[in-house]
Amino acid sequence: MTLQPPLQPAEEHHDPAEAVEQNENAIELKEVEGLSQGRIVLRRFVRHRGAMISAFVLLFVIVLVTTSIGWGPIPGWWKYDYRELNPITNAGGAPTMGWHDGSFTFGDHPFGQDNIGKDGFAVVMRGTQQSLTVMFVLGIVSTFIGIVIGASAGFFRGRTDNVLMRVTDMFITIPVIMIGAILGKWVGGASPWALAFALAIVSWTGMARLVRGEFLSLREREFVDAARVAGASNGRIMFKHILPNAIGVIIVNATLLMAAAILLETALSYLGFGIQSPEVSLGQLISEYQTAFATRPWLFWWPGLFIVTIALTINFIGDGLRDAFDPRQRRIPTRRALARADRRREHAAARAVASAKA
Repeated sequence: MTLQPPLQPAEEHHDPAEAVEQNENAIELKEVEGLSQGRIVLRRFVRHRGAMISAFVLLFVIVLVTTSIGWGPIPGWWKYDYRELNPITNAGGAPTMGWHDGSFTFGDHPFGQDNIGKDGFAVVMRGTQQSLTVMFVLGIVSTFIGIVIGASAGFFRGRTDNVLMRVTDMFITIPVIMIGAILGKWVGGASPWALAFALAIVSWTGMARLVRGEFLSLREREFVDAARVAGASNGRIMFKHILPNAIGVIIVNATLLMAAAILLETALSYLGFGIQSPEVSLGQLISEYQTAFATRPWLFWWPGLFIVTIALTINFIGDGLRDAFDPRQRRIPTRRALARADRRREHAAARAVASAKA
């Protein structure tokens, strides 16, 4: 009789990505023990590299446009005003920023000048101020409107839900750009504040439907029943108990709404329905200088660069907030993390073989 060799256990196949994710989740659970929900969200957000870089870039842009030419009570350090006409220094008003005599200098007009001598840097800073005003005001006002309508529809349901959602559907079916053009033409020459409030009237629909869905889900939870038994009013239950549990989704959507707001303002101003002369915005500058693209392209590049920078940073910040508020988001491990997981698995196998031989 021949002896059969003992059966070897089947080799287990491990997914390196899954191993990395399980290891990171275990480390994160140990680190967040005893921390509040706010501290946990802040810790996750700070670890999101793209969101942190975008936050610093956006903060730099805000500080630059606020302090350079002054904004409200804040004095400016730049020597030219955006309405001031100056002698054209470089040929064709070309930017003075660049390498000269072996060193990098900004010169008197780093962003160049237009054909009548306005300083490009001062004009772009003023346009960015107005576009940021529209972006933040529109985002805050439309978020507030969407929260109130969506919370009321999701909490009360029934007839209230039907009426509010039919109004929302009516606004959704009409193109936003068309309503925005009508409202922008009406109030665009007044101030960026008026334009932001007018555009907020047509930009709240997505937020309202999102908040409604969250409230429909959360109103059936046990803590809502406990609040009702304790005698809490409907308003207190809505905004004291349910709203804090939906704040993560709301904040993420608000950032995306702000990114869409600056693009909407740019499109309307480019078409002539937004902010109008003598005031300036980034979209209005692109519209005004589009004919000079072939001869003075710097007049077109700088407003476009600030529009893209602001929109991208807001989107990256929104991605970071989404990942911070929703830990269920699956992270894609980097190549270095996968290599570390492979090395750890090889070391573990080598130790198991060594212990078996011993």
